[in-house]
Amino acid sequence: MSGLPDQTRLLGAMDATWAAKEMFAHGPWTLRRGMGGGKRVSAATTDQQVDEVDIDQAEDAMRAMDQPEIFMLQDHNTALDAALETRGYKLVDPVLIFAHPASALAQHSTDPHDAIPCVEPLALMQEIWAKGGIAKPRIEVMRRVPDPKAFLFSRFDQTPAGVAFIALDNEIAMLHALEVVPELRRFGVARKMMRRAAIWAMEQGAEVFSVIVTSENLPARSLYTSLGMQVVGKYHYRMK
Repeated sequence: MSGLPDQTRLLGAMDATWAAKEMFAHGPWTLRRGMGGGKRVSAATTDQQVDEVDIDQAEDAMRAMDQPEIFMLQDHNTALDAALETRGYKLVDPVLIFAHPASALAQHSTDPHDAIPCVEPLALMQEIWAKGGIAKPRIEVMRRVPDPKAFLFSRFDQTPAGVAFIALDNEIAMLHALEVVPELRRFGVARKMMRRAAIWAMEQGAEVFSVIVTSENLPARSLYTSLGMQVVGKYHYRMK
């Protein structure tokens, strides 16, 4: 494919590959029922101009779902961003969207054990995720994503080393929840997992490989940049 998808397309892939329990229109808003799965699957978003009454509407709807009031904002949401700040919402987790042609990322052959695809997350995989702060509600987020998807398990020197989750939305593969065992983080485990995950993605028909990371996660940003991935979008949250 020529070029990389724009931010709107990639955010659509994010919704498909990191799935809210429910996503629905409510006035000018898109609302998400997250079931404790984190900000990505719980945030309210809009592409329209909204006023104070609209913000009240979104807040009431999120409270009715018994979840925190969370808004996800892009560059075109400048007025909304300012209005939420006035209401006492704090800026949280600026996020960068990286993307790269899957074929370029997968060009180096790697050991299949670098990222073994599993249909379900093994107990050991869930333990690694839990130690990294990825609890059961986020595992349920992964489980409700439709196929094609895979729970990836990595071994290093016969030792459990890392986990990740990958899923496709047509031509785009997105990798989520990459977690490497702390004592093995300087052995290239994440790099090998990324390359092997790209090979799996291409086998499923993906053309683009994408990851999403908080801007403060400098080690991850350094890894993705070193693999040739480009920042193609950004957003942030506001929460009280």
